[in-house]
Amino acid sequence: MSISSWKWLFLINVPLGIIALILAIRFLPANIAHDTKPRFDLPSAVMNALTFGLLITALSGFAQGQSLTLIGAELLVLVVVGFFFVRRQLSLPVPLLPIDLLRIPLFSLSIGTSICSFCAQMLAMVSLPFYLQTVLGRSEVETGLLLTPWPLATMVMAPLAGYLIERLHAGLLGALGMVIMAAGLFALVMLPASPSDLNIIWPMILCGAGFGLFQSPNNHTIITSAPRERSGGASGMLGTARLLGQSTGAALVALMLNQFGDSGTHLSLLAAAILATLAAVVSGLRITQPRVQA
Repeated sequence: MSISSWKWLFLINVPLGIIALILAIRFLPANIAHDTKPRFDLPSAVMNALTFGLLITALSGFAQGQSLTLIGAELLVLVVVGFFFVRRQLSLPVPLLPIDLLRIPLFSLSIGTSICSFCAQMLAMVSLPFYLQTVLGRSEVETGLLLTPWPLATMVMAPLAGYLIERLHAGLLGALGMVIMAAGLFALVMLPASPSDLNIIWPMILCGAGFGLFQSPNNHTIITSAPRERSGGASGMLGTARLLGQSTGAALVALMLNQFGDSGTHLSLLAAAILATLAAVVSGLRITQPRVQA
């Protein structure tokens, strides 16, 4: 952003998307043909879009100071539509959103951990650029470089987490990862008024390493804790949990900034640290559940 318009942040993804599409067509295996294909459930799709769309709209509206009457009406419609959506999903043999899988304790705990962790991640990743530039006065280039250790640490830790999942319980790995991430977030919350680059970098590394240690084992557990024939539905729930957490986290940052100004960045980081701690607790509860094998 120091050399071009913010629009390039989105435009640069167009060629990357084209490359990904070409590689997917070339290398991904084709779906196995079935004699009977389930029909697309249009009513469920509409209710799904309304349920989650109204949730994010209500959160965003509250953040932007919209009328409480309008927000209340959105929440009321959300509850009504969500109720009938859940009832429909529980009655279908092949539901759009397999809510019945939440009856499996290990699966439901893993989904809950995923929502909390991705909400914490998005709270931090959206608020940190505002904190670094607005509060600390760093440039766009400095901000980008200071944020880089987080994804790099995640990239380095992910293969190690994949190796450890065959040897340690996913609940233990997830709890440890979230504790490390929470420690990094609390360290960011307690930064001095004029921190050095090193003061910022090492908490970023902790956050990224903790998230990397958590993510692979948690995803593995979500898929393998469901019956093998329901792996597709489990994958859908995994994606839903991720996007729900990320969308909620981004909306909460908007709420914090709108209500509290520049201090909202600190509050967002504090909320992220608390959510990461909650995710560690929920993940730890999985240790009482038997391990699953892929």
